[in-house]
Amino acid sequence: MTDLLTPLARPRDRVSPARRRGMPAASDRPFYVLLGPDGAGKSSVLTEVGNRLPGWRMLSTDDDFAHSGHPLISRLRRDVVQDVLPGLGTHYSPDFLACLLQTAVVHLRDQLERQPGELPLLMDSYYYKILAKCRLAGIPTNPMYAWWRSFPQPRAVLYLDVSPASAWRRSGNGARLNPLEYFGERPEWPGFESYQKSLRELMLEEVRELPVTVIGEQSCVNRTADAVTEVLAA
Repeated sequence: MTDLLTPLARPRDRVSPARRRGMPAASDRPFYVLLGPDGAGKSSVLTEVGNRLPGWRMLSTDDDFAHSGHPLISRLRRDVVQDVLPGLGTHYSPDFLACLLQTAVVHLRDQLERQPGELPLLMDSYYYKILAKCRLAGIPTNPMYAWWRSFPQPRAVLYLDVSPASAWRRSGNGARLNPLEYFGERPEWPGFESYQKSLRELMLEEVRELPVTVIGEQSCVNRTADAVTEVLAA
């Protein structure tokens, strides 16, 4: 299985943006982040890994993982997709969108802090993907970013790689996309490919000071979960 895993090389001869902004050291709490582009299958992999590692806790804002005591999180996710994104640039500003997305970031941080200190955790995306999407939505800088970057950092990041072509097929050739997954007025292949490449670049830039293992695209969820479980077990 080790041939599926690629430690991400990071330059040692220059100071990265993360180091310049004073990224905190990795947390003593044993938590890891599962990261990847749109269509990487993170939710499916989290479910499968959770079944294999019952001693671990999976953290995500997706409905399948949201605690019954937090219905607001699910409602906000739906409202962003159904109300805010269609009106972005007309009824709602990009800054307003970022403020709503911050609720997911803070919720994950809060959930992290509420878990028993010895419980190992695997978290979906943390703030890394949301920050990248905010930047792609036309918010290159925002005071919130510095706050997010002050949050506890994981011991490592597992990046699920998937080609834009595969992600496009998984989306039903664009039928199931939302406006935060492509460039342009409608979901078309050129805008999707360009967006996903830019998203990948920004996410990997954000985590470049952390240990990152890239897990190459696999043929099924089980094989991807095999690779993720191998990293976590090590």
